[in-house]
Amino acid sequence: MLKGIHPLLGPDLLHTIRSMGHGDDIVVADANFPASFLGPMVIRADGVDAIAMTEALLTHMPLDTFVPEAAWRMEVVGDPQAVPDVCAAFQDVVHRLAGDFTVHAVERFAFYDMARKAACIIATTEFRLYGNIILKKGVLRPHEIFRG
Repeated sequence: MLKGIHPLLGPDLLHTIRSMGHGDDIVVADANFPASFLGPMVIRADGVDAIAMTEALLTHMPLDTFVPEAAWRMEVVGDPQAVPDVCAAFQDVVHRLAGDFTVHAVERFAFYDMARKAACIIATTEFRLYGNIILKKGVLRPHEIFRG
């Protein structure tokens, strides 16, 4: 264990998010997501739901303020205006931990295409349908960097 590090972030995931640069994307995927066959490295987070993993990531990772959109969710097939409870929870977490960002809905196959370009896919055991989010990493400004 380390001081100040969210306990859901294991060594592989810590290495990945620390290695990511400004503008890199990371996917938090639900249990039904085809994580292993899209291409990016997959880190398993068995026993963890997507909301808890998103909270863990956003505890340490800023979102990108240099682009119009920095967070996306998968839209509901056949009902693009629907906002499942898990997606509303994503929006709440993003707002609380990252600031005034909107989690934008993206058509299913467009979401998969975005995921193919991500630095990593975190495969959770989120059982709620549409429990998927993509986050674009931002920058830390000098005053935000730890000076111990």
